[in-house]
Amino acid sequence: MLAQEIIRAKRDGLALNEAQIQNFVDGLTHNSWSEGQVAALGMAVFLKGMGRDEAVLLTRAMMNSGRVMRWPDMPGPVLDKHSSGGVGDKVSLMLAPMVAACGGYVPMIAGRGLGHTGGTVDKLEAIPGYTTTPEPARFDQIVRSLGCAIIGQTADLAPADKRFYATRDVTATVESVPLITASILSKKLAAGLEGLAMDIKCGNGAFASTPEFAKELAESIVAVASGAGLKTRALITDMNQILGTDVGNSLEVIETIRYLKGEVREPRLHEVTLALCAEMLVLGGLAASTTAARVKLQAALDSGAAAEKFAKMVVALGGPADLMERPDIYLVAAPVVKPVAAPRAGVITTMSTRDLGVAIVELGGGRRKAGDGIDMRVGFSEVKPLGTRVAAGEPLALIHAADDAAADRAIASYLAACSLGDADIAATPMVMAEVG
Repeated sequence: MLAQEIIRAKRDGLALNEAQIQNFVDGLTHNSWSEGQVAALGMAVFLKGMGRDEAVLLTRAMMNSGRVMRWPDMPGPVLDKHSSGGVGDKVSLMLAPMVAACGGYVPMIAGRGLGHTGGTVDKLEAIPGYTTTPEPARFDQIVRSLGCAIIGQTADLAPADKRFYATRDVTATVESVPLITASILSKKLAAGLEGLAMDIKCGNGAFASTPEFAKELAESIVAVASGAGLKTRALITDMNQILGTDVGNSLEVIETIRYLKGEVREPRLHEVTLALCAEMLVLGGLAASTTAARVKLQAALDSGAAAEKFAKMVVALGGPADLMERPDIYLVAAPVVKPVAAPRAGVITTMSTRDLGVAIVELGGGRRKAGDGIDMRVGFSEVKPLGTRVAAGEPLALIHAADDAAADRAIASYLAACSLGDADIAATPMVMAEVG
């Protein structure tokens, strides 16, 4: 079967069959397709689309291009959550131990920061000693004994997707709903899940900037997952402002610890975390309804069971045993902390969340290119949400930076990204829609 004939078929708008898709995935895995051919098929799919059956076939073929995890004899359901990425999104850090405390098993394989969005793996690597690359047998043992472990992506899971994504990234074909769907689900299916909760971020800080695109992506993921045998629910959630009070790797771990210990639970962050956890418990048969699930999850937080799961996971993956008690000892603070003073009295009416994510990268808290180091100390804290009324000179947030010059640049960026008005604004719902 010739690669160019498969490309020709898709170029002409035809549906690819299983043999053609398998040939393509084999070509990705074994390098029998050239970069030009991979790019050409990616562009053909971008322009002509893919039906749901094709997307299911592509997802399954990429899933089977590497190791597929199995969880035999697990005493509870194997569940996970995936987010399409946002600014200040540390939900995974709380969610995995909360679900584990309620009887679920969460083998979470997370990613690094991409563009203006932060990565769960980067946040966890702010914890001294925490390894995001344990041996597979060790990962298996931790998940089985504790109920959760969060690690980084491994080269042997869906390797075809890794090559295809790298090509799409440099050929302007990332924004294809069927290809995004297959990319996400091939890795999740390879993790051996029984249920998946999808968090599709929507707004000016999200990949899906419009409700229409977010809905299309959510419906595609739920339908293709179902076709591939994975029970999935998707929530479309608001990303028109920073999530939580802190952004930046060490700062977000500190916010996670305060959340799990019950010291501070920012309402929007708490709502989206509970909503996603509740979907997971229902998918896994651990609760009859999301209402019942929320009661169970709140109890796991209030009793300290979720915090204990997080603490044990950190230790099991090489982190300090007293992180929860003494986070300030281990999560090093930035040398410069400066307030972003409100230029006038008023109400915070808009926040260009993507621009604030870029400001974090410019502080050194993200990567300009693959392989860059990250300054774990930098970021924003005490971020005031939309709708907050402030006095002139009152801090909109605190900037954590490596030096004064970087802090001053970040202050200017923060002020440029926020608007102040005089009239109060209506609160927007955290969960905008549900699919599945």
